[in-house]
Amino acid sequence: MFSFLERRKGDFMSNLNVKDLLNFVGKKEWKALRNALHEFDNIQIADVIERSKEFESIVLFRFLGREQAKEVFQELSFDKQEEIIEGLAQHASKVADLLNDMEPDDRTAFLEELQGNITQRLMQLLTPENREVAKKLLGYPEDSIGRMMTPEYVAVKENFTITETIEHIRTFGSDSETLNVVYVVDNNWKLIDDIRMREIILANPNQKIGDLIDRKFVSLSAFDDQETAVSVFKDHNRVALPVIDTEGVLLGIVTVDDVLDIAEEEDTEDFHKFGAVSDAVISPLQATIIHLYKKRVFWLMALVFVNIFSGAIISTFEEVLASAISLVFFLPLLIDSGGNAGSQAATLMIRALAMGDVESKDWMKLLGKEFFVALLLGLSMAVAVAVVTLFRSPEILFIVPTTMILVVVAGSVIGMLLPFIFTKLKVDPATASAPLITTISDILGVVIYFNVASKFLGF
Repeated sequence: MFSFLERRKGDFMSNLNVKDLLNFVGKKEWKALRNALHEFDNIQIADVIERSKEFESIVLFRFLGREQAKEVFQELSFDKQEEIIEGLAQHASKVADLLNDMEPDDRTAFLEELQGNITQRLMQLLTPENREVAKKLLGYPEDSIGRMMTPEYVAVKENFTITETIEHIRTFGSDSETLNVVYVVDNNWKLIDDIRMREIILANPNQKIGDLIDRKFVSLSAFDDQETAVSVFKDHNRVALPVIDTEGVLLGIVTVDDVLDIAEEEDTEDFHKFGAVSDAVISPLQATIIHLYKKRVFWLMALVFVNIFSGAIISTFEEVLASAISLVFFLPLLIDSGGNAGSQAATLMIRALAMGDVESKDWMKLLGKEFFVALLLGLSMAVAVAVVTLFRSPEILFIVPTTMILVVVAGSVIGMLLPFIFTKLKVDPATASAPLITTISDILGVVIYFNVASKFLGF
């Protein structure tokens, strides 16, 4: 005697044209296949997948939406579930072919995040080489944490005793990236907590893992930017952190050595940007002359045109220069001082923003502090330059020190503010590069110098 569910499935199958669905797969008519799947309920689709060949089952399953895939997967037999999971790993090349044949919108839907427990099991089936391919096929963004995570870790259930846990670690720990931390998951592979190995070793052998956990843990999202991992590791001083999907399912882990590599790459990139190199460059010994030229020419050409403003400003003060030609002697000293002060301030702010020591909202507090620091620096430098001016050109004794104070304050304030402005505009603050700050400070320095000179000389 058939159960109600079996009779229901039989009724549905009488109206379901299985051949049409499989023909869509064979002819790669993806839009038609996707539309056809919307016409059937989960039990019908599960029955079609159950009766289909392995590759056809995989294709049909991957064209389901995430929620629908979860329901259909639960309707499948255990053997078919295993076949789909293993098939996704074994048929990576066929999946890649499918991606190349698809329209962009279909390809985007195809690469949407897999159901978490399927993703986790799939990643563990792959070789290291195929894992890199799978990370791309699974749709993780290029610079995301999902691309750098590894599925090589040890996970246990909270009902495990300490003795069972240690035996489990002995059995599966040899392939783990690190054994410093063991992860606790539920039956759906959702992360519950993490436990340091020291706590497990020191616990009573008969204790349950559930007795040791407080369900408080730090985790990363597979779709977060890799820079997020750098920040979280710095804040929490961990050797490894778990990576979860949007439903809290444990997908893998990220270890501190991988994060250190990312941090080094980011620091190098920021250094190049701050030096006004348009992009991170490879080793100068390996790079070609043309490559190095292309990376540096844009900013230098742009700054040449910006510096034209300095020349135009100077030309408007010809009478001032003619009345005190000694002004020319101190011009490079003054404008360079403003640029150097600005570069110093920018360097401090960029690093503070990158390290998380300050946030965008703190700019007002820092502005007042930077103003008084710059004022003290300007006064100190003004005293030094006044001594030189006294012996070299006493007729402009008040002009040069006054300008020195103003240009140092202006340069410092600009250098401090630019990283915050770029951050507000969603641009890397390292783009507030030293040459850019120096050029802006140069222009302001010329304007300040000759306006001060005009006032003191009566023009």
